[in-house]
Amino acid sequence: MNTSPAGPFEHIGLLYRDEDEYVSQCAAFLEEALAAGGPALVAVPGGGAAIRARLGARADEVVFRDMSVAGRNPGRIIPSVLLAFAEAHPGRRVWVIGEPIWKGRTAMEYPACAAHEALINAAFAGRDAVILCPYDTSRLEPYALDDAERTHPVMRAPAGSWPSPAYTDPVEAVALFDRPLPAPPAHAASHTFNGTGGLPGARDFLAERGAAAGLGERRVGELLIAMNELATNTAEHTCGPGTVTVWVEDGALVCQLDDSGLLDDPLAGRVPPPDTATRGRGLIIVNELADLVRVHRRPSGTSMRLHFDLAGAYQPATGYQP
Repeated sequence: MNTSPAGPFEHIGLLYRDEDEYVSQCAAFLEEALAAGGPALVAVPGGGAAIRARLGARADEVVFRDMSVAGRNPGRIIPSVLLAFAEAHPGRRVWVIGEPIWKGRTAMEYPACAAHEALINAAFAGRDAVILCPYDTSRLEPYALDDAERTHPVMRAPAGSWPSPAYTDPVEAVALFDRPLPAPPAHAASHTFNGTGGLPGARDFLAERGAAAGLGERRVGELLIAMNELATNTAEHTCGPGTVTVWVEDGALVCQLDDSGLLDDPLAGRVPPPDTATRGRGLIIVNELADLVRVHRRPSGTSMRLHFDLAGAYQPATGYQP
């Protein structure tokens, strides 16, 4: 299905071959934004020092963020970076360079990154915004470039722009990236709980495992907040038990919750509810606190896998900061 987002929103995949093309194309985009008087944000790995240098004095008119920090978990980019920036400038067309996929992303992170790119089209449909997403053709795998064409209605290169013939409806595209998770290792510890009465035991299990893995006190608290949001949903909205499985992998504490619930809304955890809402922020909180969130919708339920880095480099996105 080649359905482009309705309204003034533009989502462009930028293909570049080297740093000169990268910097020149990004700078030209920002110069167009500044000429139009639009607020501009650059969220790229490392913070965009080369782009800042190319802009010269006008760089002070642009907000720069390090995507490797703000977008460490791809699930927090839409709510805490993109929408936060747009909502800080109501009534104005916003211009954003966002680079969520780069060579350093792991195989575990990639499906969440690609799903994020697809969901931008749904989250920003009808909004007055233009988002440019750079893709390094010399370093990224061919499948990432193919996926860029599926998730961006328009593609761009130094020679010009063209409608993407492979662009796919966001919901259909997200389903392509909902891939089965690797099985937990044999040594992983598990705890099964049932109903709200089982939540304290689940929290005690997680606190013990988090501390034993080397998470600091603050991070154990954030682990408990995030996992309690998921476990409470299990207890309140499913008719069966939930199982929490915990292990250490590649320098992170990994926590997986499996239950019989069905997560129907692909934008859950990506678009904050209205300020007046009393519910609906649980998955937003989960995405903000975890370093990576992967979701797999099984025929019989849902698996949610959260990663918490043990190295202590975690920083929450904390929304738009001028």
